This record gives sequence, C-alpha cells and structure tokens, in this order.
Amino acid sequence: MYPFKILAAACLFTAGLSSAVNAAQCGNNAGGFNAWKSAFAKEAVAAGVGQAGLNALARAQYASGTIAADRNQKSFKYSLSKFMQVRGADTIVAQGRKRKARDASFYTALESRYGVPAGVIIAIHGMETAFGHFMGDSAVVSAITTLTYDCRRSAFFEPHAIGALKLVDAGAITNTTKGAKHGELGHTQFLPGNALRYGVDANGDGRVDFYNQADALASTANFLRQKGWQPGIGYQEGQGNFEVIKQWNAAGVYQKAIAIMAARIDG
Repeated sequence: MYPFKILAAACLFTAGLSSAVNAAQCGNNAGGFNAWKSAFAKEAVAAGVGQAGLNALARAQYASGTIAADRNQKSFKYSLSKFMQVRGADTIVAQGRKRKARDASFYTALESRYGVPAGVIIAIHGMETAFGHFMGDSAVVSAITTLTYDCRRSAFFEPHAIGALKLVDAGAITNTTKGAKHGELGHTQFLPGNALRYGVDANGDGRVDFYNQADALASTANFLRQKGWQPGIGYQEGQGNFEVIKQWNAAGVYQKAIAIMAARIDG
C-alpha cells in the first residue's frame, strides 16, 4: 500500500495576495530587477512569505536564459505529428508500458484514489522530464521571479513566485534548486504555486518532495482530480477529461499528444 497525505492547507495562498498585485514595477530587461525585488519583497511579506523565502528572493538573479526561452516557444508552432516526433512519443510509450507493468501496484493505488489512469500520469512524466532523467538546469527561484518581473505575463507568474518563496520557507526547495526554464520543478515540472497547492506526500516521509518520483506522480494525479477529472470518463479530444488535460499545458499539440500516448500506454 502507498500512503497519501495532501500538503497542509496552511500552505495555500493567503487572501492578502490579490491586494498587492502590481505594486512592484515590471520591466523588460535586467536593469530594474533589483529595484523590483525590493518592492516585491513587501508584497511577499504581505502574502505570508517568511525570512527564508525573502532571503531566496534577495539572492535571485535575473535569468536571461528564461526570458530567451519564453520568447521562443516552438511547441505552439509544431504540427501534432512533428511535435510527437520531436518529443519522442514512441519511446515514451514503449518505456511507459514497461514502467506501468513494473510498478503496477503504485499506479493502481493512484487510480483508486484519484481516478486518473496510469497512462495519463506516465505520459506526462515521460513528456516532461523523460521519466526524471532531466528535470532542468535553471534555478527555480531566479526563473520564476524573473518571469514575474517581466512585463509580458507578470500577473500569471506572480502567484507562482510567491509559491516558490513559500516552498523555500517550507524547506521543499532552496534558492539554488534547479528546474526548467520557466521555473517548473520536479519529475513532472510543476509550477511552484501549483506545487504548493496540490503537493502530496505519497511515500509517507512527512514532506512533499517533487524530486521524489512517488510524491511527484501522486501530486500530478491530485492536480488533475482537483481540476475536475472524472473517473471512468474518456480523455481523448472531445471527451470530458480532455478538458482537464488542457489545465496541465496550454499547447494544443501537447494536450493531444498526452491523450494519444496515454491511450497507447494503457492499451
């Protein structure tokens, strides 16, 4: 049996966050980042971030690599067949089937609790990090605060910046923890705010660790269930649970690829 423990509700965002939105001045280059951090620190305090999180914010560096990646997201431009070829769909499916067979009891427990079939979780795991083989080389706190400072999508990333700082407070990450270019972390690349909100301690060690496979996969299943996943309902395009897959990633080709690969893994 695999124990499951949802991250404490106390870690959820505080109600005071929304009132502080836009207090810090955004920018489009590194020049104003330090001034922005000073202003954002006040918002972070109002949102309940503690000293460890504030220290991580102070140490954050402007992530020029993150900005470059944000300006050049090719996945939105690929056809479905091209996307699946580039992302190695056949390999993900082949390895995914082996993983499902090897860890059948774990995936059965996940589906029993959250209603999400193994294929969906495995396809996401394979797509995001090649089953944990590469979880990113960018500092999570620096990446997510840079995106929050950047004027393009400040409002979207602000809760995730606060989330990252609260994860530092909780000891789940540090200011040097590595993730993807947009600040996603762990085996399935959770944005920090989502990690904070949907994290699950699946291995029963008393902490939520997104770099632990069991915790990350259970958290992924919990995210999907909380976003409206209905057990027993189909997840291909046009079916009910496909709308939930859309909550994981905004790229249409990604959504379709996950559904197709998941069906092949489960088939």
